[in-house]
Formats: sequence, C-alpha cells, structure tokens
Amino acid sequence: MKKALLLATCLLFTNLTLADDDDNKLGMAGLLSGSNKVDLPEVILSVGEPLGGPWELKSGTYYEVEITADGSGEIGLDISAFSRAVWIDEIVIEGLEIRPYGVESIEFDDAGTMEIGFIAVKPGRYTIHIPGSTGESQKLEVEIK
Repeated sequence: MKKALLLATCLLFTNLTLADDDDNKLGMAGLLSGSNKVDLPEVILSVGEPLGGPWELKSGTYYEVEITADGSGEIGLDISAFSRAVWIDEIVIEGLEIRPYGVESIEFDDAGTMEIGFIAVKPGRYTIHIPGSTGESQKLEVEIK
C-alpha cells in the first residue's frame, strides 16, 4: 500500500513539473495536429463568377479554406447541409475567432476574407451554393468519403 501511494505521489509531481515547464514543446494531438491539416483552394465570391470545386474530402481530416469576396456585390453562401456534416473548429474574420456550433449561411456585404477550419465528419454529398441562384457554376459540390 505504501509503495502504491509513493508511486502515485511521484507520478503526480512529475506531471505537475511537466505541465509547468515552459520549454515543453508538445503541440496538438490527433485530429487537430498539424500533420492532419489540409488547405483547400480559396473560394472567390464575385458576381457571376463560378465558386470552384468540386471538393473531395476525407472524413477525420482537418481542413482550412479561405473565402474571399471581391466586393462586386452582396453575396451569401448557404452552407447549412455542409455544416451539419462537419465539425467547425473556428471561423476567423480579421483576426477575430468564432467557434460556432453550426452555421446556416455566411454573407459578405463588402470585400473581405474569412477563414474556416473544420473537420470532415459525415460521409456523403453536399452542396454549398449562393441562395436563389440556379446556375451550375454558382454552387460548390462537396463529397466526404
């Protein structure tokens, strides 16, 4: 019993020492690790221009995408079905980080850029599209495998 207590005490102090070490260079692990991150091609929002794609994503992989509007008009994206198939880590707009539970849509009133970091989760086919548009180039097809 005394040996077990001594061992537990040693482990506790070892962990406290490591946690307090400023030189500890441990980073993120698992799904959020840098080795699991993939940068997707930038999506450019411009009146009458195609959204790009298609995207073929792998479930369990962390992705980042920049969405940039050129200011040629108010442009929104319906991402509701897509956002239910991924876990959104963060949305970054001009250095401000937002960590949402889910997102129905995004809209740009002026020129600007946002970055969205997410983990693909639910396999299937999804569409990101400009609401009210009917053109094939006004949507981005996404497949999560």
